[in-house]
Amino acid sequence: MNLWTYLAAIDYTREFQILLTAVVYALVGILLLMIGYLAFDALTPTKMNDKIFKEGNVAVAIVLGFFLLGLAIVIHGAFSI
Repeated sequence: MNLWTYLAAIDYTREFQILLTAVVYALVGILLLMIGYLAFDALTPTKMNDKIFKEGNVAVAIVLGFFLLGLAIVIHGAFSI
């Protein structure tokens, strides 16, 4: 069998559906992470962006990074059911 025989046997409609589903799940996951970041930022007494980017506070960046990592694990677990 050559390459063209394999390519002709692929169901491209199904492959496109899988790709579209993966893109939608990725966008929903990113949206949920952004909502989580905004909620975390609203619950803290100072603005995270100012502390990290203007003041250069590495500790705040590390805490925020671990928070987003933990939230991403929870979101992944919710999508994996």
